[in-house]
Amino acid sequence: MRGHHVILYDGVCGLCNRLNRFVLARDARGAFRFASLQSRFAREFLTGHNLDPSDLDTLYLVAHYGTERQAIHTKSRATLLILKELGGPWRVAGILGVLPTVLLDCVYDLVARVRYRIFGRYDACPTPRPEWRDRFIDV
Repeated sequence: MRGHHVILYDGVCGLCNRLNRFVLARDARGAFRFASLQSRFAREFLTGHNLDPSDLDTLYLVAHYGTERQAIHTKSRATLLILKELGGPWRVAGILGVLPTVLLDCVYDLVARVRYRIFGRYDACPTPRPEWRDRFIDV
């Protein structure tokens, strides 16, 4: 896991789980690992970095986990960096990075507020497909 990018996501959110499947299908290099915010790993990691593990409205990207280059990105910046790292046509989304974070996060927060109504909510974190299981932490 060291050196990989770790996505910390709301495990019961339909949109978040779709994002994970989107990333997994396009991450040919295997650069990403995943942990739900409800997992012990995420709780301990976020608490250790003075972040609120109960904030299920925030997507986190821990870039270069466990290395001297480790950096934590949240909300819209995390989303844009994920798309950029996937490369190909998704890299174009990086153009949005010129916009102020406060503006991008306003849009992110709006989507976060309505995501359960639009994309649904699971009763429990779905189990990843067998071929992707090793990419998930604390499942």
